[in-house]
Amino acid sequence: MAVPIMQAVRVGHYVVKQHLLGRKRYPLVLMLEPLFRCNLACAGCGKIDYPAQILNQRMSVQECLDADAEADAPVIAIAGGEPLLHKEMPQIVKGLIGRKKYVYLCTNALLLEKKLDDYTPSPFFSFDVHLDGDANMHDASVCQDGVYERAVAAILNAKARGFRVSINCTLFDGADPKRVASFFDEVMAMGVDGIMTAPGYAYERAPDQEHFLNRQKTKQLFRDIFRLGKGKKWRFTQSPLFLNFLAGNETYHCTPWGKPLRTVFGWQRPCYLLGEGYAKTYQELMDDTAWEKYGTGAYEKCADCMVHSGYESTAVMDAVRRPWHIMKVALFGPETEKPMAPEISLENQRPAEYRYEEQVHAQIQNIEAQKPARAPRVRFHRAETAPAEEKSAATA
Repeated sequence: MAVPIMQAVRVGHYVVKQHLLGRKRYPLVLMLEPLFRCNLACAGCGKIDYPAQILNQRMSVQECLDADAEADAPVIAIAGGEPLLHKEMPQIVKGLIGRKKYVYLCTNALLLEKKLDDYTPSPFFSFDVHLDGDANMHDASVCQDGVYERAVAAILNAKARGFRVSINCTLFDGADPKRVASFFDEVMAMGVDGIMTAPGYAYERAPDQEHFLNRQKTKQLFRDIFRLGKGKKWRFTQSPLFLNFLAGNETYHCTPWGKPLRTVFGWQRPCYLLGEGYAKTYQELMDDTAWEKYGTGAYEKCADCMVHSGYESTAVMDAVRRPWHIMKVALFGPETEKPMAPEISLENQRPAEYRYEEQVHAQIQNIEAQKPARAPRVRFHRAETAPAEEKSAATA
């Protein structure tokens, strides 16, 4: 089992409690992005295309702890950017673990071996390493040679030192099911604790717009992969029902509030993938976001999305309602042969809105407004024009 039993029990208890309390919307995972800056520039990433003033911003330790207190989710995923670039990341992780939160620190692993001494193994902590397939697949995805080799070395080092390590694997159009299946075999042989996988989201600012999967291609790709995985002991850090959804067997609607995102800008509306506005507080995010305007079938930008940040929470909530269903899927794996579940109609979706430039302009104005005022500089055209008392003070 990829998720430790105690974590599964605590998260399950949390979800059941929310249902019993009648809460319609609640967070399952708090997504934290304490910085946007990264030491890679992946072609499929739309998270780092910001001016230097914004890339230089950081959330403080206290801001991260306050975000946890506001959302109070049982699990926290720290992403970015590259979190290991944040000088106070060890204090952030330590503070969250001290609150008995399950923390996943997402990293491309380029700095991981250098930073291992800053962290302590814990059942509440896991490194989540970005690996988009085997060496050729991953290095092509991150647009830099040798990254896969360094990531694998860091994974093996971290495992040898007692850390929990999972991987997150994003797949794009053109992925070969056989190569992906072989890659899953490889990471299991490395001793990786679990795999998190999903299709790439079509970020509007991503440099490569040609390799994002549509929903039909996503379903077929994952069916082909899971068919090859029958009988193998691949461990996933995701709900079996989410994997069943990827294989086209569930007609799920997005649950964007299930994984709320706190960034250097504030609480991002409406979800981890779409930045269409920001709230100052978590409660404002929950109360004042027009949730009905987003999701597949409602909004053009969501048309092909099948990413865990939107649908994992839906799957977990479904498991509470249909425990017998998740038991069947967990036992036999996702269905790969029967007809797929009906697709959501896109007939009534509203057209996409583009607010990037507007938001960047607003954030830069905020940054400039927060800078401390500089004291006026006193200039003298000639040294002899300074008053006598100032000359004597300067030479004292």
